[in-house]
Amino acid sequence: MQRQLVLAGGTIRTLDRRAAVVDHLAVGGGRIAAGRDPAARQVNLGGACVLPGLNDSHVHFPTWSLAQRQVRLEDTRTRAEALDRVALALPGVPRGAWLRGFGWRSADWTEAPERGAIDRMAGDVPVALWAKDYHSLWLNGAALARADAPLEVPGGLVERDRHGEPTGVLRENAAWTFRDRYLIPTLDEMVDASRDGLAIAGARGVTAIHDKDGWMGSFEVFQRLQDEGELTLRVWQSLPADRLAELRALGLRSGFGNEWLRLGYLKVFMDGTLGSATAHLLDGSGVEITSASRLAEIVREAAAAGWPVGVHAIGDAANRAALDAFEATAEAWRPLGLRQRIEHAQLLDPADVARFSALGVTASVQFSHAPSDRDLADRVWEGHPGAYAYRSLLDSGARLVNGSDAPIEELDPLQGLAAGVLRTLDERPPWRAEQAVTVGEALRAICLSPVELAHDEKSRGTLVPGKLADLVVVDRDPFTCSREELREIAVLATMVGGHWVHTTENAPKGIGEASWSGSHGLRLRRRAQR
Repeated sequence: MQRQLVLAGGTIRTLDRRAAVVDHLAVGGGRIAAGRDPAARQVNLGGACVLPGLNDSHVHFPTWSLAQRQVRLEDTRTRAEALDRVALALPGVPRGAWLRGFGWRSADWTEAPERGAIDRMAGDVPVALWAKDYHSLWLNGAALARADAPLEVPGGLVERDRHGEPTGVLRENAAWTFRDRYLIPTLDEMVDASRDGLAIAGARGVTAIHDKDGWMGSFEVFQRLQDEGELTLRVWQSLPADRLAELRALGLRSGFGNEWLRLGYLKVFMDGTLGSATAHLLDGSGVEITSASRLAEIVREAAAAGWPVGVHAIGDAANRAALDAFEATAEAWRPLGLRQRIEHAQLLDPADVARFSALGVTASVQFSHAPSDRDLADRVWEGHPGAYAYRSLLDSGARLVNGSDAPIEELDPLQGLAAGVLRTLDERPPWRAEQAVTVGEALRAICLSPVELAHDEKSRGTLVPGKLADLVVVDRDPFTCSREELREIAVLATMVGGHWVHTTENAPKGIGEASWSGSHGLRLRRRAQR
């Protein structure tokens, strides 16, 4: 039996309103213990701070893990700079293999992405470069030559030159359809990359995620990692709404799984993104991927099968359409206690802000997007008051959860906390400072509200007796350190289920080496595989 561990000698923030700060924390049997065992092992925190485990409520985990091994283009300021990085990577591409990269944002460039620019250096090597928002794909001629089906699909854009030839840039459904046909990694590739991703996540204090890569088989990835005793965080998994019929045929409902890995909700796209200029706005611009009436049908069908829905909505028109659909179907889902959510909610008409709380729809936002997108948002959405309106949402009573949308931003909840509070991540003044949140509100959006969305509030989220021992030890207290220090908070150790999954050399003495004991998994096989 695991020996009880007692943490003391620092600040222990439970995030429980009844006892927000305690002087010690006992852990035994994978949970927070009610009392101290006289034989418990004592750890002196040395002034460090303990917080509940950190959640990332919007992450494409296998995609982000794979991206760690690809050409990184996030900070390229010109097309030439992006191409230089591609050129450096080309010699390492095996014959017949793809060169993959991600992170470009052509709105910041003076030269547009086009296939000829890559062709001049890559020859017959197929190159596929994802934009920072993952809604646009830049291909070269060799990559386009792999296509054995039309590039145009409903809800997608294929950019063409004046001669009608593809420029190499595909957007929205056109990009995703090309990806699904030609670019899906193997299960082995995703599992291998995700092992590295789990180590990075543990180093950043992440004990649970809401994953968005269900479309590419991430549930199977996490199953395999769990079966092999390597899954070191908890997963609330989304699946595409177009798989509802399959799920219903299997008799699966939201919540299937165990305390480590569970199926959570269905994902629907309403529109595109700010970076690709495809967000659907009330002025009529952008791309409508799903209409309000169609979403209402999906929500009703999902509710009948026991599934909540998470809706990607960036523009003010997309958000209004999503809210309209949830309102029109409330009698179908609200009595069932389904916890609906809108992902991103980046641009809201002021008249729609209070509707989140009134309807009981969660705003699943990304604090880090505000400072990251500030220049582009000012340029494209100039004059719109409802951009990244986190303060307004909270003041209206909405439930906010925070994620990274990794690999769009880095999977790093503490940087998200700093972004939400400071509204800047560089030396510039805060951007739209009136929409900042407090440290307490940010931590609630990172530690507590995501747990509520997953219906886990009785078992985790606060550090109180009986709950799972998911926690993070950081080098300073975010509630009392200076604002300037928020960006410097460092993770010293991370515990999941009573086991240390990450420690650093600066961790308090007695925490020792990271020790992980995996748990048994569950298996879900598709009917066709039986």
